[in-house]
Amino acid sequence: MTLDEALAALRTQVEDGRAEGMAAYHKQTREVLGIPNPALNDLTKTWRQNLSVEDRVTLADQLWQTDIFEARIAAAKLLSQARLRPDEAAWALIQNWVPDFDSWAIADHVCMAGQKRLVADPARIDTVEGWTKSDHMWTRRAALVITLPWTKQNNPKPEDLAIRDRVLGWAGAYVDDHDWFIQKAVAWWLRDLSKHDPARTRDFLEAHGDRMKAFARKEAGNLLA
Repeated sequence: MTLDEALAALRTQVEDGRAEGMAAYHKQTREVLGIPNPALNDLTKTWRQNLSVEDRVTLADQLWQTDIFEARIAAAKLLSQARLRPDEAAWALIQNWVPDFDSWAIADHVCMAGQKRLVADPARIDTVEGWTKSDHMWTRRAALVITLPWTKQNNPKPEDLAIRDRVLGWAGAYVDDHDWFIQKAVAWWLRDLSKHDPARTRDFLEAHGDRMKAFARKEAGNLLA
């Protein structure tokens, strides 16, 4: 599939009158076509089924470079399959995209794809740790969003607990950053963790909660008994 064919397929899913509202909601200055997310899901699912891994990576790269809102989300969705072999090129592409993040919707879709690549090879956590030192807020935030799978295990292995504690260490260093998106990401990580590991969540909040923004502290603990 060529890029022109992919863009033509995307444009068939445009809903009249939707683009302006989406652009305002997502605070986009880039082009927004006005495509609902379910339509993007269906379209990219078909592409994943019909394209080789190599072709998916190539098309994802090309879609990203158009800088169209839905094209960037579609690029991420092309790489969101858990069983993606080989996946080194996909992981490299995801890393290349992170410095371009400038809005939560695009960042979160890419991080969902990145979560699959990180779970496939947890040693990649070393790369993600480097993001925590970035001057780019969205890169720092991505370090928490991409590691969310480690909040969800009911029976984590010792190596999973090590990653869980490692990321909690990053979150602890983030609490003095009062950027709303950083505080929200810390709260998100802790809230999800509290469903499966309330003890660690309580320990974190006891150690750091007084330095968090009030809304983030409340959200982080709202599922604790």
